[in-house]
Amino acid sequence: MTFSRLLFTALAATAPIVAGAASAQSSPPIRPGAVTWSAPTAVEVHPQSDEEKKAGMVTGRTLPAPELLQPSLDPALSHFVPTRGYRIKHAYRAGCSDVLPGLVADWVVAFRKYQPGFQLACQHPLAGSLGALELIKGNLDLVFVSRELKPSDISGFRDKFGYDPLSVPISGGTWRHFGFLDALAIMVNPANPVKQLSFQQLDAAFSRTHWRGGEAPKTWGDLGVTGEYASHPIHLYGIKPWNGFEEFVRQRMLSTPGHRGEWNDAAIHYDETFFAIARRVAADPDALGYTGLSAIDSEVKIVPVSVDGGPALSPSYENVAAATYPLSRLVYLNTNAKSGAALDPALREFLRFVLSREGQAVVREQGIYLPLRGFQAAASLVQIAR
Repeated sequence: MTFSRLLFTALAATAPIVAGAASAQSSPPIRPGAVTWSAPTAVEVHPQSDEEKKAGMVTGRTLPAPELLQPSLDPALSHFVPTRGYRIKHAYRAGCSDVLPGLVADWVVAFRKYQPGFQLACQHPLAGSLGALELIKGNLDLVFVSRELKPSDISGFRDKFGYDPLSVPISGGTWRHFGFLDALAIMVNPANPVKQLSFQQLDAAFSRTHWRGGEAPKTWGDLGVTGEYASHPIHLYGIKPWNGFEEFVRQRMLSTPGHRGEWNDAAIHYDETFFAIARRVAADPDALGYTGLSAIDSEVKIVPVSVDGGPALSPSYENVAAATYPLSRLVYLNTNAKSGAALDPALREFLRFVLSREGQAVVREQGIYLPLRGFQAAASLVQIAR
């Protein structure tokens, strides 16, 4: 099958290329703006069949081929120093998403070199959503989930225990591996001249709550576009709630601390899944939408996005691997830990290992997910330091 080309745009001020011995004085002036290049669109992806889902719950989903290039470990990651004189002799019952059992098993093997008495078994069926429910029932000690918890999972846990589950980021997602937490992209039609968008502008367009401020834009001119396109209406495309992709975008883009964003349902064309959204954006000159990088199988223009006045960044492999791109995803460990109470010491020791340089080296060696950066691991360590 022949695929169209994906148009990436990234803001940059690039130095001119000087041929031979030409001096800088003889070169043309720098022209800041949009640097564009074409890259192949993603291979077409399809929902899992019922047979694939059943097999994944038993053995885990088939791993994709690793990226050819792998990020270096962040020097800011701290080395793991075992707690002196502490010996673990405990077995944990864990739930696990079907895309994570291999990584979890590798972590356990690596940690047992320090603590041979540590045991952890992922219960079947493998499914993060089922694991979250079993955590509420008290049948599991922890759950490895390849997405943010559902609001109903959190409210159900809170109703039973009076506090929220502890949810700790333990790994990055992937760049554009289908089904393995690929990064999200903001897209427009290739004909649209927009150069960048901020979270404030995107929140104003996609939400009805507008927690980031601003009024709902009606035309592309309201989002800063000039010329002929300024009078064009904005057609919004997204994924129908509830879905792991839309929950991630909602939390990152529409929500602020203490305030949950709500979608502008009346204005958004919803799809049940992310598979067709790139195609809709490619077919509509006035489209604005989001989807996973693995599902961009049509020619669209990916728009760099900024947060709180920061730089506008595109979802390049480098930006996603460095966790600077704001729509990069995470893997979480969830457990029952009462706010203010000391975390189970054996679990804390295991998490300290996972969040260390040695633990993130396990992620890199598997070659599927992206290791946490130092600032991400440090934030997770703060969560478990009790």
